[in-house]
Amino acid sequence: MRLRTLITKEFLDLSRNRAALLPVVLVTIMSLVLPFGIAILVPALTGRGLGEDADLVKVSGVAGIHYDLSADARVQLFLFQQFLMLFLLTPITGAMALAAHAIVGEKQARTLEPLLATPMTTYELLTAKVIGALAPTLAISLAGLVIYFGGILLFAAPGVAASMASARTFALILLVAPAAALVSLQAAILISSRVNDARTAQQFGVLIILPLTGILVAQFTGTIWLSAWTLAILGLGLFALWILLTVLSVALFERESILTRWR
Repeated sequence: MRLRTLITKEFLDLSRNRAALLPVVLVTIMSLVLPFGIAILVPALTGRGLGEDADLVKVSGVAGIHYDLSADARVQLFLFQQFLMLFLLTPITGAMALAAHAIVGEKQARTLEPLLATPMTTYELLTAKVIGALAPTLAISLAGLVIYFGGILLFAAPGVAASMASARTFALILLVAPAAALVSLQAAILISSRVNDARTAQQFGVLIILPLTGILVAQFTGTIWLSAWTLAILGLGLFALWILLTVLSVALFERESILTRWR
């Protein structure tokens, strides 16, 4: 009951500050514009199909050989699989935008003191912060994914949409994306509880973007290709890291001294 009340409070606070979700919306829009611009719009404007680029056709082979697809379709499949990773940034952006203010913002607004004076546990407080930041960002990300796959179904070459429905796609969406968001979010909350500046918490939370960017660039060059099993293991590893960060967050949240330290 107390946890439900806390989560409701988080959602109410967010409804009063909807501008905090603007970065999430912008990242989602970027994740939609880039792939369709490169894979669909540019070839249509230039009159030159993606399959006419020998280098692209060669690199697209890392995504697997699909003999039932045309050269254009194979390159489109490769590009849409690659850009799917951009949707990992959507919940991470939300985590950084919302979670970094979770504790520091409460202190600055003078609303943390009443919360800490209640009988709620530290675990309940931090869990509410996590759910309050994660739920809206995942909702926006899910809406973006629906548009993404709907666009592929409508505009991509025949067979691309069916090929996108793979174990690799599901591992990326159902495991890696939420796990990466939880790790970034929990790290931001952990740091937010130890500092008095939201920007500092955001800087630590953004660290998870760096390896993801490196993986994205490496995949575009064909240097590596993360299989469904690799992505599944990565997702499970991130979930384990999130659990560790949760334990650390509860252990390091010194509710008795945190207020006096920030005065």
